[in-house]
Amino acid sequence: MKRHATRLGSAVLLCGLVWSFPLWATVPLEVDGRVRGQANAPVTLIEYSDFTCGYCLKFFKDTWPLIQARYVDTGKVRFLYRDYPRADLGPGLDAATAARCAGAQGKYWAMHDRLFAEGGRLDKVVYFRHATALGLDQSAFERCVKDGRYTKSIFEDRQEANRWGFHGTPGFILMPTAGEPTEKEPAVAIPGAFPFEMFAEEIDRLLAGTPH
Repeated sequence: MKRHATRLGSAVLLCGLVWSFPLWATVPLEVDGRVRGQANAPVTLIEYSDFTCGYCLKFFKDTWPLIQARYVDTGKVRFLYRDYPRADLGPGLDAATAARCAGAQGKYWAMHDRLFAEGGRLDKVVYFRHATALGLDQSAFERCVKDGRYTKSIFEDRQEANRWGFHGTPGFILMPTAGEPTEKEPAVAIPGAFPFEMFAEEIDRLLAGTPH
């Protein structure tokens, strides 16, 4: 179900790059430690991303700080991160694993931010350097990275993104936090690292229609 361009008010969207998706029945939105913002924020933003993706890095550097300052830190948006390694093996999967293993010791976001700050230059030396800097238990971190305990969950994130219709990174879903998307108010999919203004327009529209 495509959204009419007049509802978005932005010429770049005339190509249908933002669309509405009523796929709530097939995509469970379980919340784990990979969440920023208040649990009761009226709007939820989900990112499907790869630590080695250049456009994901662009979002992290250029757009995320603005979203965080205006919406997340002010209690208006809850942000969820989901893994979407573009390859079945390699640095994308390894980085997602390193972040999950840091999360097992309460340092998910600290590792997440450090990995993106590397600008895609990622390998195991980098992961262990950051683990040391974050004061992680090195033995536990190394065991976690090696045993692949998060691999299944990481690929489940990617499958979730595919069910939304994403087949590349980054991809974003916006929806009201309370309840599920409906035919009247479906989830909004944003397939790419678009400028902050596009996110703000959709977030503000959702905020206008939700109690907060």
